[in-house]
Amino acid sequence: MTSTPSPATVSYSYLGPAGTFTEAALKQVPEAVGAQWRSVNNVGEALDDVTSGRSVAAMIAIENSVEGGVSATQDALANVPNLRILGEYLVSVNFVLVARPGTTLADVKVVNAHPVAYAQTRRWLDATLPSHGHMPASSNVAAAATLLESELADAAVAPPGITEHYELDVLATEIGNNQNAVTRFVLVSALADLPKPTGADKTSLIVELPDDKPGRLLDMLEQFATRGVNLSLIESRPIGDELGRYRFVIDLEGHILDERVADALLGLKRFSPKVIFLGSYPRADKLATTVTPRYGNDVFVEARDWLRAIITGEPTTDEPSAS
Repeated sequence: MTSTPSPATVSYSYLGPAGTFTEAALKQVPEAVGAQWRSVNNVGEALDDVTSGRSVAAMIAIENSVEGGVSATQDALANVPNLRILGEYLVSVNFVLVARPGTTLADVKVVNAHPVAYAQTRRWLDATLPSHGHMPASSNVAAAATLLESELADAAVAPPGITEHYELDVLATEIGNNQNAVTRFVLVSALADLPKPTGADKTSLIVELPDDKPGRLLDMLEQFATRGVNLSLIESRPIGDELGRYRFVIDLEGHILDERVADALLGLKRFSPKVIFLGSYPRADKLATTVTPRYGNDVFVEARDWLRAIITGEPTTDEPSAS
């Protein structure tokens, strides 16, 4: 008889080190409280932890409200089989400028920053430190940590909670270009039971077109439109085997157990040579999906009952009765 592992022996992977936005997302997962957290260097390592069984799940960034989809995550999910998204989590993204104790803004000549963070703070940096230089970092936390290991940079762009982990001074807060920036994270596991529908759900897919003939993208989109399924994200990514071949990363409103969504996926599967179902899970914002009555579950059930009655010879409400 196999014993159930205790929380202390269960591991969750996240893009580390401690203090990253990914760690902030993992803190939102109730099941991860009290478990071991594995800090990894990239998405590939996080998913390898999941597929190998080292971790029960991994938290990875999949979309940013400013930069769009995270291509490394999208490509990894397309190429690593048998994964499921269990849930999504939103983290507000802002930055602070930190430096070694005693440093002032006037002392800052070189700023260490991850390229994405640098792009998202460039407006403030150019206005406040017009002659600064940029030294790229491997992560937001590494940018700050490097200040205590080297004097090549005078300051670093880092997450707001960085001073909980490193003895640094905060020179400026809220330096991001967009104060409303949000990053969407997903908790990914190996094949698992589907979360039950909540009425405020999202389904994620990756879909390839059958060929590059005119109208194929429209054909794909009609699978959703004719069933009243709204798409909240659609992005193309190169498949990589030749020029002009793309796959589409899709998020749609609804759960695979919703009749309209299930019917759309059946149509999509008949149309596409490859459909990857990544999961149906509760929306982080908990906004209920609005469904037009003509696309409600009952309508699809009634349509199937009507067809079955015709096939079996039963009377239907749409046919005149014999007098």
